Amino acid sequence: MKLFSCQCCQQALYFENIACESCHHSVGYLPGLATLTALEPTGTGRWHPVEEQVQHAELVYCANHAYDACNWLTTPDRSGRPAICFACRFNRTIPNLDNPKNLERWRKIEVAKHRLFYTLLRLKLPIRSRWEDPHNGLAFDFLDDAADGSAPIMTGHNNGLITLAIREADDAERERMRVEMGEYYRTLLGHFRHEIGHYYWNVLVRDAGRLESCRAVFGDDQQDYQEALQNHYNNPPPEDWRERHVSMYATSHPWEDFAETWAHYLHIVSTLETAWAYGVTIHPVLPDASPLSTNGPGNDPYLTSTFDEIMEAWVPLTSAVNSLNRSMGLSDFYPFVLTSGVREKLAFIHSLIRETQALG
Repeated sequence: MKLFSCQCCQQALYFENIACESCHHSVGYLPGLATLTALEPTGTGRWHPVEEQVQHAELVYCANHAYDACNWLTTPDRSGRPAICFACRFNRTIPNLDNPKNLERWRKIEVAKHRLFYTLLRLKLPIRSRWEDPHNGLAFDFLDDAADGSAPIMTGHNNGLITLAIREADDAERERMRVEMGEYYRTLLGHFRHEIGHYYWNVLVRDAGRLESCRAVFGDDQQDYQEALQNHYNNPPPEDWRERHVSMYATSHPWEDFAETWAHYLHIVSTLETAWAYGVTIHPVLPDASPLSTNGPGNDPYLTSTFDEIMEAWVPLTSAVNSLNRSMGLSDFYPFVLTSGVREKLAFIHSLIRETQALG
């Protein structure tokens, strides 16, 4: 995530801000320009952006701004209905807000989902909604378990429809599940990045003639999925699973391997952009510090950095931040080992995205 600044007073702004803390202008996000803008009211419930590129536009906040669940801007709906921003148009089902707990859950979910959409737009990836493509388009259902506990919701993906169990927004419950599943970490944003990987396997691999090249790297996805999952949960993984897989869950089936690797690629480029925005460089005070030194990716990790540049910046950054976390008594920031086998898969994801960007 990059840094933003208020066009009126140059105060630093952050992605979720709805107002500048210095000059108190309202601010909103412009997805087409990937920037936050200060706003001037028109007096009619609309706003003029202070951002020079669109300063004559009349915009409104997404209707979900009324719930403090969105700060994105959009054009007014010509029919007079509440205007919905680009990111929120993909919501098919939101939590039942009659339950007081669900509003806070939904807000947390939307923070993660909006960060996902920031990344997808920055990567210039194709996104088709369920309304554009009823069979394979992207949509989100944020669902709660049955009140009597008889039908727990499972987070997952089915031909573009991503279901998220809203209990994942409860920190204590999510941590309980992380421990139960033996995972290194478990986050809302991680869920979104993993499930969207399944969507892009459909779009960029299955539907784009890349099945054979993908199978050459991730294995044969034609093996029975349910049987593979059952085997994964009933049996320990191979002892050498870390040599070829970024996580234990990635060993279950090539589809999950792709989705896990996709999620990690998004973790990496997003975090590198943040480090780049802050001017982070790593130069350890060691006799031979070169393997752990970096001046950053050098180029935009979303659009122009090579895969080698990304890796050369990522390893020193994670080494340093892992050490900082340990100094605070916290778990490692990135507790994963990127072996040569895992890097081969990450490189495939990188090439897939760069090829898609080149096709424009």
